[in-house]
Amino acid sequence: MALSHLASSASRSKLMRPITTALSRSLSLRRPISTDSKPLTIETSVPYGSHNCEAPSRSVQTTSEELFSFFHDMAKMRRMEIAADSLYKAKLIRGFCHLYDGQEAVAVGMEAAITKKDSIITAYRDHCTFVGRGGTLLEVFSELMGRQDGCSKGKGGSMHFYRKKDGFYGGHGIVGAQVPLGCGLAFAQKYSKDESVAFTLYGDGAANQGQLFEALNIAALWDLPAILVCENNHYGMGTAEWRAAKSHSYYKRGDYVPGLKVDGMDALAVKQACKFAKEHALKNGPIILEMDTYRYHGHSMSDPGSTYRTRDEISGVRQERDPIERIRKLLLAHDIATEKELKDIEKEVRKEVDQAIAQAKESPMPEPSELFTNVYVKGLGTEAFGADRKEVRVKLP
Repeated sequence: MALSHLASSASRSKLMRPITTALSRSLSLRRPISTDSKPLTIETSVPYGSHNCEAPSRSVQTTSEELFSFFHDMAKMRRMEIAADSLYKAKLIRGFCHLYDGQEAVAVGMEAAITKKDSIITAYRDHCTFVGRGGTLLEVFSELMGRQDGCSKGKGGSMHFYRKKDGFYGGHGIVGAQVPLGCGLAFAQKYSKDESVAFTLYGDGAANQGQLFEALNIAALWDLPAILVCENNHYGMGTAEWRAAKSHSYYKRGDYVPGLKVDGMDALAVKQACKFAKEHALKNGPIILEMDTYRYHGHSMSDPGSTYRTRDEISGVRQERDPIERIRKLLLAHDIATEKELKDIEKEVRKEVDQAIAQAKESPMPEPSELFTNVYVKGLGTEAFGADRKEVRVKLP
């Protein structure tokens, strides 16, 4: 009992690392929002951990414009997920629904370091990753509510977002099953010699899956440009990492594959790590990134998220490490925006989300015939007959 208490306390202490940047001037002296592209150098909140490689520099190059875009995009993602919570409770979203609030820095930081030629594939906590790839709020809410305007035409729901044209390959519901697919994407990219990489995201709950190690072995043998990203939010469903894994240094679990541990609540640290990982993967093959992050909601909407952790722990992470508040403080400290201007941005984001929800509610449900589309490759479908084999009931397009 004492050992489990100590382990739990140690786990909580790791979650609540302090924000090092503080406000330095009076709000009355702030100037308006800046889109200046002049470089700024910001130091990451904590050092990187490294395994079989040298860690990247903690000094990250950014601009006022990029910091502002981080704030705007994360505010939009946060509001979108909170709205999805309300829609689920109103029974307008049914089935499984896994929310990403708290983890937004991973999505925006990763996008800042790569291009749309690079591929991303993830598990079922996929809403914000989809938006980061260029997906619209209308597509998000329509898909969540099973409407035709959804990114998967209303047939995939929360766990199966998809945007192939921008290199987003889902949204997968089977724990860990996206990892071999992600390594397959990396194989295709190496084969095509287009200098792109594949980011494969999975959670700490999937980190013990055998298929992950099988795929990583092949990726290492063939020097594939595969970047495995463990989004470690410290609870696989309702099980704390220290109860589920003998070694929860997930960035070291690749053994022969290099790894980095990254503060996943710091968008700039994520950007720097992903830039480093892409350069490494193109030259040397796979690398593992462990994003030390945290989800505010439960595992899914059926999980209150407070039976296996305390409310004090959740509020402590919000106060000390929240990714949006970190960027807010940087914007204020560097006189890029005023507090009022940032609040105005949040109000605009709220309106944008509300408008998208209203539009999504107007979108029609899929036609019953849509049950039979997207099952086979176009032109290679089949026919279904009645019991007497004489009457054709449906013919797949």
